[in-house]
Amino acid sequence: MKFKKSVKPKKLHSINAVLIKYFLLLAVLLIVLVEVVCYLIVRNTAEDKARERLSLIGRNVAAMVNDDDVERQIREYRLDGINVCVLSSEGAVLLPGDDSAEVNLKYGIEDVITRLSDKGKSSVIFIQDHYMTYASAVEYEGESYVVATYSLAVINGAARSLLTYFIIVGVVVILITIMVSYTISQKLTSGLKNLSSTAVQFSKGDFDVNFANAEYSELADLSDTLNSVRDEVKKSGDLQHEIIANVSHDLKTPLTMIKAYASMIREISGDNPEKRDKHLQVIIDEADRLTGLVNDVLNVSKVTATLDEIKFKVFNLTDFLYGIINKFDYLQETQGYKFMVDIDSNIYTRADEEKIGQVIYNLLGNAVNYTGEDKTVYVSLKKSLTEERVRFTVKDTGKGIQEKDKVEIWNRYYRVKENHSRPLKGTGLGLNIVKIILENHTFDFGVDSEIGKGSSFWVDFPLVSEEIENSGGTA
Repeated sequence: MKFKKSVKPKKLHSINAVLIKYFLLLAVLLIVLVEVVCYLIVRNTAEDKARERLSLIGRNVAAMVNDDDVERQIREYRLDGINVCVLSSEGAVLLPGDDSAEVNLKYGIEDVITRLSDKGKSSVIFIQDHYMTYASAVEYEGESYVVATYSLAVINGAARSLLTYFIIVGVVVILITIMVSYTISQKLTSGLKNLSSTAVQFSKGDFDVNFANAEYSELADLSDTLNSVRDEVKKSGDLQHEIIANVSHDLKTPLTMIKAYASMIREISGDNPEKRDKHLQVIIDEADRLTGLVNDVLNVSKVTATLDEIKFKVFNLTDFLYGIINKFDYLQETQGYKFMVDIDSNIYTRADEEKIGQVIYNLLGNAVNYTGEDKTVYVSLKKSLTEERVRFTVKDTGKGIQEKDKVEIWNRYYRVKENHSRPLKGTGLGLNIVKIILENHTFDFGVDSEIGKGSSFWVDFPLVSEEIENSGGTA
């Protein structure tokens, strides 16, 4: 037996923590990058300037090594922190005279001579042991060398101070970044928290909540979407309550009548054939109405779930329509309804015959339910002028449909809240079934209505020739 490996739940992270983390990471990276670049630029610039000045001073002393004024100039350079002297090849100080200053050469004059010979140049400048040294060969009392040294302690000290300032500034910037990122994250998440708390109320059945429109466009769009969902759920809930009330009433009435008339047959009219047949007919009629209610609920579920495919075939729509109208004869005979018919002969169409039967039956039943006091229903089936379409129309003489209800009447369980006689009790599913079937056929349909003058429901069927039917035109 194989056991499915359990999936470890993904760890969730707080938006506040994530925002602060990434803001802080970005700030640290920028601070390190900027400060390292600035530090290197400042230090290298200072060293370059020191190198240029030291080289200039060394060349000046080399140029005037044999002048009487050279010692005074060397002492002036020393006052500026540049230690300049002229050394013999053995390392003895030749200039300035009576000099007691230390010459900062780690390896002595031999190192200077070696560097000059390695470079193959008359002068060289290098850094060693925190000192920058310039050296060049000159002729003074034989072979000698001008050596100028400059301590980098000042530059190194300034660089350390600058680095300290950079660290302080970096810490301040990081603290500011934390505060700013926290503030921004709080502003962002406050809207989400409000939406979340409102959604919790909504999930508990409070449909009067309002998802506040936030100041950010994305959250505003989310708020609008949630408000739309709230309205739709509220509408769906209202429809559910309404259908429960409607179905309960519509199912209760025939069941009560069936029970009552069955009791009457048993107790009163069982031995009276005339009364018994009349009471049995009531039971049959109510059972038919109950069956119709159940079929409506089953049909809308079946059609919506598309359990049946559309089975197209060519058939005689004229004969088919007359056959359905004849089923309403009992209303004409028992309740005085009149069906005014204007149907063109030999009209053929291509559709699913069974489902179109549902459409026609529901539209006729709807007209019977809502027609006026004259109990008249008008039925027509007429070709279009181009003879490419044929229009089926069912018109009642009732109160009509308000403009705002013309879209809603096609929705499931919807009923226009008007008093009307309803010999064909329903659940408000009939027109929804009509809509689903005709949309699956891609047929045009609609309703025209005027308050006080009734409503006219219409469907456009494709018009095909009789020859196609005779040749077996089934898709």
